[in-house]
Amino acid sequence: MGAQWKQKGREQAADARGRIFSKLAKEIIIAAKSGADPDLNPRLRMAVEAAKKASMTKDTLERAIKKGAGLLDEKVNYDSIAYEGFAPNQVPVIVECLTDNRARTATNVRNIFKRGQLGVSGSVSWDFNRQGFIEAAAPAGADPESAAIEAGAQDLESADEGATRFFTEAADLDSVAKALIAAKWTVTSAKLGWRAKNPVALNEEQRKQTESFLEALDADDDVQEIYVALA
Repeated sequence: MGAQWKQKGREQAADARGRIFSKLAKEIIIAAKSGADPDLNPRLRMAVEAAKKASMTKDTLERAIKKGAGLLDEKVNYDSIAYEGFAPNQVPVIVECLTDNRARTATNVRNIFKRGQLGVSGSVSWDFNRQGFIEAAAPAGADPESAAIEAGAQDLESADEGATRFFTEAADLDSVAKALIAAKWTVTSAKLGWRAKNPVALNEEQRKQTESFLEALDADDDVQEIYVALA
């Protein structure tokens, strides 16, 4: 793995779906601050695609866009906060949050990290690379490795539901995404993230402990993304 962590099967539960919609809405709101037109705002376009894939209703999606673009009387400001530390079994982890209450978020994250070890800024990020993450579904007959080479991606791996995750240099994220789209790939997500340089291998019991910790983080409404050095 060594990259973005997503809880397996979390879409099954209604409360989990609610958390997913909340996280997607926050991303749309943040993205829409740079413009309400998805055709002119790549980050918003990807956020809208992700929301549609998760079956977010049209009304909810459009309201989030208007809220972020300042087209409603309701004002919402989210701060971006990142935490670094170790999950159980000394597994490095970076947690990215979007919050309207920094004190609440800090308290919640610190409480969860009692099961691990909360570090200071830079304590584990040195062991990650800042890269572009692109998830895309292939057109019929396409070869992912050939597509990666032609589009200029650095690396690739299998993603959920038969999709492929491409990794890029941070500065190449948009150009690689456009190249894949031009090659008839369906890009469902394109964003910057953290990829571990040295993923940690765990036995079954250790993995259960670590995943339980990650699930607790993921259940917090303010936690937006989790990146973990887990093999």
